[in-house]
Amino acid sequence: MSSETSTESQFSGDFPSQRSDSLQPWQLFTLAGLIGATITVFLSRGQSPAAVILLSLTVFAAAAVGIAALRTVMPLTSKARPDDAQVLGGRTRAVLERDKALVLRSIKELEFDRAMGKVSEKDFAEMSGRLRARATRLMRQLDAGAGYREQIDREIEKRLGKSPVVAAAGMCASCGTKNDVDAKFCKGCGKAMEPRA
Repeated sequence: MSSETSTESQFSGDFPSQRSDSLQPWQLFTLAGLIGATITVFLSRGQSPAAVILLSLTVFAAAAVGIAALRTVMPLTSKARPDDAQVLGGRTRAVLERDKALVLRSIKELEFDRAMGKVSEKDFAEMSGRLRARATRLMRQLDAGAGYREQIDREIEKRLGKSPVVAAAGMCASCGTKNDVDAKFCKGCGKAMEPRA
């Protein structure tokens, strides 16, 4: 999957779990707003232009409220599972990594400003909550897109079969934690890994 494809799938639609060629629910609200505004213009002949514009804007506002309500409810009713990992392309991953670094730096600066007395506790709580929520979202996106290594490991195991050498590679002898093949220390217990034969 190229980075262009993964970027398109991530940013091209409001409801990525429903991407298909059929008409989407939010498009129905937009269509209803256009039809409603057209009918309002035809039915309000003889009214002043300001009244026609106001009625049309009211119809569009109702459609916008419908779209906002739909966007609020869709994540609660979506059948997309969070464990459907999307492999991120190189450019998308680089952008997410840069955004994560900026957000984490902003959190540090905000904490420093609070310690220096430049930011009130109320402002700190509000800004810190927003920044931490953004950092959490970015980290989840990065974790969900880290599927290349797992895909490669599965493909190697499938092609070579589950030989003892492949199965034991990366396993810690003391705690049994599965580590990367090139790991020098165990990520579970911290002990030095045995050198590969």
